[in-house]
Amino acid sequence: MTKELTDTSGDINRLGTGKIGRLLWDYSIPAVVGMLVMSLYNVIDRIFIGQGVGTDAITGLTITFPVMNISAAIGVLIGAGSSARVSIMLGAKNKRGAEMALGNSLTLIIVNACIYITVMWIFLDWILMKFGASEATLPYARDFMRFILPGMLVMNIGFSLNNVMRASGYPVKAMTSMFIGAGCNLILDPLFIFVFDLGIKGAALATVISMSIFTIYVLAHFIDKKSTLHFTSGCFRLKTEIVLAIIGIGAAPAMVNLASCFINAIVNNSLLRFGGDNAVAAAGIYTTFTSLICMTVVGICQGMQPIVGYNYGAGNYHRLKRAYWLTVCCATIIVSVSATFGLSLPNLIGRAFTTDRGLIDVTSHGLSIALLCFFVVGFQIVSTTFFQSIGKVGQSIFLSLARQVLFLIPLLLLMTHLYQLDGVWMSFPISDALATLVTAIMIAYQFKKIDKMAYSDVNLNKIEKNQLK
Repeated sequence: MTKELTDTSGDINRLGTGKIGRLLWDYSIPAVVGMLVMSLYNVIDRIFIGQGVGTDAITGLTITFPVMNISAAIGVLIGAGSSARVSIMLGAKNKRGAEMALGNSLTLIIVNACIYITVMWIFLDWILMKFGASEATLPYARDFMRFILPGMLVMNIGFSLNNVMRASGYPVKAMTSMFIGAGCNLILDPLFIFVFDLGIKGAALATVISMSIFTIYVLAHFIDKKSTLHFTSGCFRLKTEIVLAIIGIGAAPAMVNLASCFINAIVNNSLLRFGGDNAVAAAGIYTTFTSLICMTVVGICQGMQPIVGYNYGAGNYHRLKRAYWLTVCCATIIVSVSATFGLSLPNLIGRAFTTDRGLIDVTSHGLSIALLCFFVVGFQIVSTTFFQSIGKVGQSIFLSLARQVLFLIPLLLLMTHLYQLDGVWMSFPISDALATLVTAIMIAYQFKKIDKMAYSDVNLNKIEKNQLK
């Protein structure tokens, strides 16, 4: 029987009393749908650009991935950190602390976005060339980035505060806001690309306009005083302890995005060297496909995060562990089914993005290697989010960087030396396997500590009861 999806409408207390399965359903489904909807921004852009502009345009768009990831890293740093902080504060019944985290997060987003947008604008061509652009693909990448850059501030505000909206008890409303943005993008993309004949610039304009509408909707929620959390007097003034808490918790996922920038630079340049522009375009298709899967898992993790954060703050450790394992099971099923589909029908994925036979063949070959160990990625993502949700900054950062920095970079350098183009694709499954082993060890150790904390709390309660007698 299908569960009916319900909005908690700000009833944050049920995170500590409701059934874990039901809570994970109510919080994860809107988050998953929202993340998939937002992923459609990238998918829609790539499909329309690939079918309407050409292969060089897809390659140019692929070059912008790492540059966009720098912006995303800032958004994730503040958005993930503030949402986790809000959950912990609400679990501890500290509403004012949650509102201060909300206001400080908006101030941080604005300040940081202004800095990185200015730097990127000044050094744009140099950055794109370093990330693997060729003479043929640089014009496409430049056109897209010049139109998308000014809109990055709006994007960061929308994404970051959407996370806080979900964490404060409005999962369905958070999902609705994403539907609004993606729906606008679906309408505007073909209009700007085909009807107005703006090409790749039209895709950028459509994204910026759609994200602006989405962000206005999210801001309106926090301006409304009827919301569980809303902007209040003094909440925008930066407080050192709040800023450090937000940055500390959000550092792990932010570092993943930053690491992705450098990984993409190495991957793109290796692909360009051994396989040309077609290989870079194939990597873009691979990234788009896997990002859809990972965004689904991230959506489930966003549903898990307020449950884990709230119950950790409240000392309900048995509920915390159940939420984690239930999330791991769901994530593993999703990535396993998706990886099986990608390995079985790689040609179908390539044809969705291009009609170029050569690019389809390169994409198919790359997917058949890169996805071999992808089924373990869900466990990695859930575990990293778990550490982030309970405020374990060091562990979360280490796990975030293990796959991409500790394992993937050395493997890329070694495997390309031995196997050239195939070495790039082979690096992904090997790094996935090694990172999973490290993740399993760290999770086992953390749960032993949590069990000791739960045992200590039980004994303390018994002593207090005896004293009252």
